Amino acid sequence: MPDNIQQQFATRLSTGPGLILSVILFVMLGGPASADTLSIGRAASAADIARWDIDVGPDGVGLPPGGATAAQGETVYNSQCAGCHGPQGRRGRDRLAAAPGDERRKTIGNYWPYATTIFDYVRRAMPPGAPGSLSDEQVYALTAYILYLNSIIPADQRIDAESLPGIEMPARKRFVPDNRRGGPEVR
Repeated sequence: MPDNIQQQFATRLSTGPGLILSVILFVMLGGPASADTLSIGRAASAADIARWDIDVGPDGVGLPPGGATAAQGETVYNSQCAGCHGPQGRRGRDRLAAAPGDERRKTIGNYWPYATTIFDYVRRAMPPGAPGSLSDEQVYALTAYILYLNSIIPADQRIDAESLPGIEMPARKRFVPDNRRGGPEVR
């Protein structure tokens, strides 16, 4: 006789009445599950897809209308971001900006290659408890403020869909475009 409960359960399901019950349940539930037969959720509508199709490329394609300055971003930052990132983005491992003279730790200012990536990431993932809840204006303001904290733009420079892709990040030259298309070309 099996000595543990899992073995006992498996033994009962594979013999006699347990086997019959297993077959009945299998047939009633439609056999092996597939995407078409799970009957959970629903197909994504065009509106559902549009809400998530918000990627922004290095060239700025996908940036929405709007814009803001770092001065406007400071208010948003203090209410939405400072709790995790600390005053002026310099707290612990969630550091957004390096302290003057400290380039050892990778931050947005000394590691990210494109300014548009800041906008894209903040819009998709921040704040952690409510990602996607910030307006486009707030995201532009935060992006400007983060660039300002990293001494990349002045506090009064307005960023928008036209100017953001043109901002030269200090680490841009460390990265090369990935020109692979997939399939057999991938090395």
